[in-house]
Amino acid sequence: MNGIVIVDKPESWTSHDVVAKLRGVFKTKRIGHGGTLDPMATGVLPIFIGRATKAAEFCENAEKEYLAGIRLGLVTDTQDIQGNVLESCEIPTSVSEEEIKSVISGFLGAGKQIPPMYSAVKINGVRLYKFARQGIDIPRPARDIFISEMELMRIDGNEFMIRVACSKGTYIRTLAHDIGQALGTGGVMSSLRRTRAGAFSIGDALSLDEIIQAAAEGKAQDIILPTDSIFAAYSALKADSQDAQRIKNGAACRVDDVPDGKVRIYGPEGEFLALGEGRAGRLAVVKSFF
Repeated sequence: MNGIVIVDKPESWTSHDVVAKLRGVFKTKRIGHGGTLDPMATGVLPIFIGRATKAAEFCENAEKEYLAGIRLGLVTDTQDIQGNVLESCEIPTSVSEEEIKSVISGFLGAGKQIPPMYSAVKINGVRLYKFARQGIDIPRPARDIFISEMELMRIDGNEFMIRVACSKGTYIRTLAHDIGQALGTGGVMSSLRRTRAGAFSIGDALSLDEIIQAAAEGKAQDIILPTDSIFAAYSALKADSQDAQRIKNGAACRVDDVPDGKVRIYGPEGEFLALGEGRAGRLAVVKSFF
């Protein structure tokens, strides 16, 4: 069994929990996910099975989109609503919709973000959350992030929701904290739902119950997307038998009219072989899936 299934991750499950559950459902050891979600988060979690696990890195590195709830007036040690409260304050009535829109617009584009202490980032080989649980605050370098879109969706009292499209490595909890600081009230993430991960959106996602039922009925293959679906945005190229053999061996070849940039490469029978890259009439293999 090879391919990708898009899970609508339930709240309180870790990404590892989902993988462990589906390892048993699909009866395979070769399975992984395409980007960690915090336990309190829900939404799009791509699961890669069999040879498709080689494509997981492309999802991990892809842009993600979220709907995030932010509650003003609180600061916690985890930067979300489930943490220990460090500060609280009354929300001034002067925090208006216009002010929120103005503040969040300042986070658009390239920026720096300091990872939260409660995170899996490693410092000197040790994950930060292990220090945090001991009450130790470790200096950590800011990381480059990019926020391509941010939109205020609604306001409800001291909470509001934003839609965020951002690069790999962006912590939405930290973004909520930083927005709260910029507003002068403090803020925490109160909810999080991932609505897109690379090529996959929430419309592609199935609940765990739906996936388990499909597998029990012998219909697992009906819900598994083909590996090449992650590369749907790229042009397709069909190789002849001679070039297909070179590509299977990982060798570059000359191909007439190959477009510059990434391409999906298929064999003469329509089988997906590899993600390739064309440049000046030459086709190189980026990642083989044969």
